[in-house]
Amino acid sequence: MRLLGAVLLCAWYGVALAAPRVPASDSEALEHLPGRRDDPVQAELRSLRAASNAAPEDSAAAARLARRYFDLANAEGDPRYVGYAEAALRRWPSNDAPVEVLYMRGLLRQYRHDFDTALVDFERVLSREPDHFGARSWRAGLYMVRADYASAARECGALPVEKDDLYAVACRAYVDATTGKTAAAYRGLSETLAADRDVEPGERLWVLTRLGEMAWRLGDAAAADRHFRDALALGRDDNFLLAAYADFLLEQGRAKEAARLLKDWTRSDTLLLRLAMAEKQLGSPDAQPHIQALGERFAAASLRGERLHMGEEARYLLDLKGDPVAALAVGLENWKEQREPRDALVVLEAAAAARDAKAAAPVLKWLEQSRFESERMRRAAASLR
Repeated sequence: MRLLGAVLLCAWYGVALAAPRVPASDSEALEHLPGRRDDPVQAELRSLRAASNAAPEDSAAAARLARRYFDLANAEGDPRYVGYAEAALRRWPSNDAPVEVLYMRGLLRQYRHDFDTALVDFERVLSREPDHFGARSWRAGLYMVRADYASAARECGALPVEKDDLYAVACRAYVDATTGKTAAAYRGLSETLAADRDVEPGERLWVLTRLGEMAWRLGDAAAADRHFRDALALGRDDNFLLAAYADFLLEQGRAKEAARLLKDWTRSDTLLLRLAMAEKQLGSPDAQPHIQALGERFAAASLRGERLHMGEEARYLLDLKGDPVAALAVGLENWKEQREPRDALVVLEAAAAARDAKAAAPVLKWLEQSRFESERMRRAAASLR
């Protein structure tokens, strides 16, 4: 699931050591996000804001506005949209808020990596609407982030759809591909997608991205590339897809293509990281200012008490700053809350570079127990043993 990012405040692009400025009032604009007056996205947001402002007691209108902001945060990797979404829901702070508010609140909390509270919000939704598909599927995603694969599988089985529905197959494949059954998961998901001619573009993009990752891990680079390109051809901005494809391109030695893919995505930390990695490999003069910008962003987040991009920060320290000891420390701190394969990989590679096999023990245990299939990860683990 798309669990990459953190809420970004006014210091995002400021100097790391600058003192925060308190706005004079709630109505003061700190920064305007880019967008022309004729931009259809901005027109949609204006319409949703107007509807919410015209009926301030209408929780459904507020939830629709918050959801659009949330979708933009995922698409563009710009978490300030999450702050706007939270503001839209401020009128309903209690735990007996309407279901649509509780659900959106759970989405926003998981974006902040407040996973425990997000799970509680989703549980409240399901207690009132047991067939709420969104709450059930996001619970599965959160359990995956925490490497609780048994719970994730239970949530997949409880989805309110038929077992051969693409949603259900994709959910199970997501779990199976992380627990030693990548080939079977890839085959089943590929066949189900091919048989389903009426797939919503957002769902197709998610499935194609996952198929690309699976094919990559299975060693079929041509198929992986095809899946990623098919997803890009849908023409929908998606931060997760761009990050996954960039990681593939970088590992395949195709840094020039990765840089070209990401050149217009510097507002996103996750994508700026990969752009800087590509530029460094290419010896581009743009690499250093981008590396500096990343360092300032991580430092500013730390001053605010926000360490929500620690996986990316660990990779930045390892690959861009050449500090494996610091990368290992940050990666292990991140591992306490977020235990996805990319989080495991940076810990293993940092531990190998720092010559500290003992520190990587929790991740080595996860790799053995999960049976996750990745040649690159196995090589890193072997170097530690």
